Amino acid sequence: MGVRAVIPYPRLRGGVEGVAHHKKPNPTSKPDRPTDRRYVILWPLVLDAHTGRLMNVLLLGSGGREHALAWKIARSPRFRRLFAVPGNTGTGIYGQNVPFPLTDVDALLDLAQREGVDLLVVGPEAPLAEGIVDRFTAAGIPAFGPTAAAARLESSKAFAKEVMAAAGVPTATARVFGHPAEALAFARTSAQPWVVKADGLAGGKGVVVADDLPTTLAAIERLAATPAGKYLLLEERLYGRELSLMALCDGQRLLPLPPARDYKRLGAGNTGPNTSGMGTVAPVDDVSPALADTIVATCMQPVVNEMARRGTPFRGLLYAGLMLTSSGPHVLEFNVRFGDPEAQAILPLLEGDFLELLYDCAVGALHPEKLRRRRGYAVCVVLASGGYPGKSRRGSPIHGVEAIDDAEVVIFHAGTAISPQGLRTNGGRILGITGLGSTMARARARAYQAAERIKFDGKNYRSDIGQEPETQS
Repeated sequence: MGVRAVIPYPRLRGGVEGVAHHKKPNPTSKPDRPTDRRYVILWPLVLDAHTGRLMNVLLLGSGGREHALAWKIARSPRFRRLFAVPGNTGTGIYGQNVPFPLTDVDALLDLAQREGVDLLVVGPEAPLAEGIVDRFTAAGIPAFGPTAAAARLESSKAFAKEVMAAAGVPTATARVFGHPAEALAFARTSAQPWVVKADGLAGGKGVVVADDLPTTLAAIERLAATPAGKYLLLEERLYGRELSLMALCDGQRLLPLPPARDYKRLGAGNTGPNTSGMGTVAPVDDVSPALADTIVATCMQPVVNEMARRGTPFRGLLYAGLMLTSSGPHVLEFNVRFGDPEAQAILPLLEGDFLELLYDCAVGALHPEKLRRRRGYAVCVVLASGGYPGKSRRGSPIHGVEAIDDAEVVIFHAGTAISPQGLRTNGGRILGITGLGSTMARARARAYQAAERIKFDGKNYRSDIGQEPETQS
């Protein structure tokens, strides 16, 4: 056994309301153990002779997902320093935010090499599709995320359908069209509504679930005019309950995480426009361990095997968006990165060395026994700015974050900013409030109690996150 030293890290005080401030790590010293007031008051720094060398991490992204990733990574015994590009208020708690554009790969590589980065962790999908993992891997820096070729599972819905067909994965029947006139003619001939999808990345705005033929035709014309709509898919509509299942992957093996269910519509009862996500819960009671195993075996592992067979092994986070239909689970889509806000509910339920797991995936040596799951539930409620998902308000003061002092509540920053006057809204989804509990009801109560205490102009959130889901389509 290794020699272990436990050093209490004191609670930090002062600074802008809602943000714990930490001194920057000294590169020549042992790392500070970051803490934040939302989750722990005292956090032990555990040093173990068998943990391996400390790691510097470069994290890409600026949303609530990236705050959650930074929060979890910083709890690793192997964590040393974090650089977040561009980062946000939350990631700045744990390291240094660097205001580079994600498209400037040369600058990112220079930063990584200059600062001795040991692992790149990519949050959003666009850099993956552009091949940032390929560039870093070629430079000898391990990266958590798929290559551009493997990222096509998300960046091209037509490609994903092709892979699923080759792998025998259950999914909705779809037709692919290279010209909008062909899609319009097919839709008119069929005389029925379709799910219309743009083939490429569209920032969550590339899918229309049409209820009638006129809506289908309008969606074809609108999506065809977007950069993502060079190719269009017309897909049959499935009915059932939606589910998100994410798994770490090292190119061969999958390590599934707790199943989650997100809430895309703006309003309670699945009303209003689609959003990037207004909340999520994990795990999901109507998904048994046996059903989760079935999903991995029939919907996910065959895709991993097929990608390896093609010479483009998938490493990173494979996210299956599923519909639980009367005939079994069917894949709606694949994403190739953590969901947002799903990460904000799932990561607090994981125990073990998360940073080491990410690194193991990057180098193709995943050890499933390293992951443990906390018992209980997590409910994440998103607080959005007025006007979201359209043009939303910015600059409103945020009050009450500092007053939340519950060890079973974690607050993740997304669209916040720090001004001389304090914490302010910065548009879009502002905060993710995650409550933890031994039951779904207790986790939900904690999340909503905290959400109600936080105040800013135009605050909007759903009142039904964690309630019994309705059949969706």
